[in-house]
Amino acid sequence: MWRAAGLGVALCAFAVSGASAAIRDGRPAIGRHAAELCVTTASAAPSCGPAQVDLRRDGSARVRIDDLVYRLQLHSSQVEVVLMHGAVQIDDFTVPYEWVGSSLQFVDDDRKVRYEVRFMKRGGNEPVR
Repeated sequence: MWRAAGLGVALCAFAVSGASAAIRDGRPAIGRHAAELCVTTASAAPSCGPAQVDLRRDGSARVRIDDLVYRLQLHSSQVEVVLMHGAVQIDDFTVPYEWVGSSLQFVDDDRKVRYEVRFMKRGGNEPVR
């Protein structure tokens, strides 16, 4: 279930464009990427679905799943997360994050929710491992 799951909102998987990740040294390059967002809650198995990620030069990222957008501001050790549904802010929190290979991972300990943004291989739709 997605971050909005804490608010009782379930996510439907939607198709994404054929954007591909340009992976260098594990971390993706600035630009638009096809990805998979996986969310794990304390009481459920991981729920994963397709996403589009726009990595920006200013250290921010936008993770889009249909009309939900996670606005991420990456600092040296923490990420500020703002979840938007259209023009409405649903949630916000700040937590530590880390890059594990080409995946961006962070955990909201208050709600016991783990997030992982898995970037796709160039020209494919499989997560980079």
